[in-house]
Amino acid sequence: MPGLRRDRLLTLLLLGALLSADLYFHLWPQVRRQLRSREHPRGCPCARRASSPAPDSAAASPAPRAAARNFSRAGPGTERHGGRGSKLQALFVHPLYRVPEEPPLLGPEDSLLASQEALRYYRRKVARWNRRHKMYKEQLNLTSLDIPQQLRLEASWVQFHLGISRHGLYSRSSPVVSQLLQDMRRFPTISADYSQDEKALLGACDCTQIVKPSGVHLKLVLRFSDFGKAMFKPMRQQRDEETPADFFYFIDFQRHNAEIAAFHLDRILDFRRVPPTVGRLVNVTKEILEVTKNEILQSVFFVSPASNVCFFAKCPYMCKTEYAVCGNPHLLEGSLSAFLPSLNLAPRLSVPNPWIRSYSLAGKEEWEVNPLYCDTVKQIYPYNSSNRLLNIIDMAIFDFLIGNMDRHHYEMFTKFGDDGFLIHLDNARGFGRHSQDELSILSPLSQCCRIKKKTLLHLQLLAQADYRLSDVMRESLLEDQLSPVLTEPHLLALDRRLQIILQTVEGCVEAHGEQNVIATDPSEQSAPDSSQANLTS
Repeated sequence: MPGLRRDRLLTLLLLGALLSADLYFHLWPQVRRQLRSREHPRGCPCARRASSPAPDSAAASPAPRAAARNFSRAGPGTERHGGRGSKLQALFVHPLYRVPEEPPLLGPEDSLLASQEALRYYRRKVARWNRRHKMYKEQLNLTSLDIPQQLRLEASWVQFHLGISRHGLYSRSSPVVSQLLQDMRRFPTISADYSQDEKALLGACDCTQIVKPSGVHLKLVLRFSDFGKAMFKPMRQQRDEETPADFFYFIDFQRHNAEIAAFHLDRILDFRRVPPTVGRLVNVTKEILEVTKNEILQSVFFVSPASNVCFFAKCPYMCKTEYAVCGNPHLLEGSLSAFLPSLNLAPRLSVPNPWIRSYSLAGKEEWEVNPLYCDTVKQIYPYNSSNRLLNIIDMAIFDFLIGNMDRHHYEMFTKFGDDGFLIHLDNARGFGRHSQDELSILSPLSQCCRIKKKTLLHLQLLAQADYRLSDVMRESLLEDQLSPVLTEPHLLALDRRLQIILQTVEGCVEAHGEQNVIATDPSEQSAPDSSQANLTS
């Protein structure tokens, strides 16, 4: 009998402990969230840096409407420059940024999405999310006071998706992207989850095979109160840290500030092929842990000995809390990149880069040892007939400027065919070393000796003192909440690398003639024979 009573007592204690845990981890966060929403109405700006004495939430900019303006108009840098004028403003009103784009947009076939079809799809997505959210609350026996999500047609992310065309991810004069950046900065999150590639890797990784923690899998998908989504990449490296010279490019850290800077550079070059990206201080407790439904993600949060809230990637570093990222104590810097339309609406093609690098500790690809490699590429579809090779060279120029050696694939929308623009995704391994210029990234340009006239004119303009690339980048990055995004050595490296690009083009022109190097018509694909002259050195 005494043993039976002891078993009953242990059972009661166990049930009590389970009930307490359920109340603390599930019910109490919901109650706190409801109390917070009453004290601080949704949309209240509360932007603070990590050093702020009240680290509550840093989702908003102090002037929510200030950045909602056309790129071709005066930006925030105008006020900061006082009476001296704005180089960024002068750049965007330059005739090069006003030239009508070719070919002209004639009809629905030049837009990525059919608006009515897209809106029907998004309404179904919102309705499905509301049903799942309700079921989740019911399973936890929680009373939900949340208002069901509704699709707003004027939401910036919807208008961004509908504005994607054959010319780029957004138009030059559209105010939508500025509003989208502002919304990603200030809107509260309603859910957080792993990205699809991380979900695919969960449970299929071996920690013993990791050479070095790179952070490649430490990224999350955040959904905001307007139902827009963004990819969140947390800060892994300080601004003034350089990637060690002994690191291989494929094990380098992913830098949140590189994603932000890449978007601004892409916009300045008039490519418009990088999804809108903005910096934000995220409260990892309130804006990730308390809104996620993913139990695995919940399980990787912990409090460090310094009383900071941290989390780490379940795969492949499942046992290694020393590789975690931590708030201060709750706020964590990160980049937010707007999601592109769903693959169900806008299928994308992922293509291996012809100048892909060897992702092994030893060995080289053919282009690294064969100076005539471009002649082979030019014989292969689609590089032998379409605009694709010139777009590859554009991408190489962009990657050389940011120092990104990790462009193993590129993506493009299938609707626009072989001549469609390349999407410059995943730029987080850029801006790692300002002291080194990796000339091999320019191999598509130096081996093929081809460049678009439009691209060359923009580069030449940015080399002039009135529009110096480092100056307009510095001014453009002042718009971001996490400014300064880049250190001064990285900004100055842009000018140095720009000169190297122009010198490479000049050498090509001297060797092959201007008419064979500069493509005045995007469909023009005649190119010099690499056997006549090679400028890879």
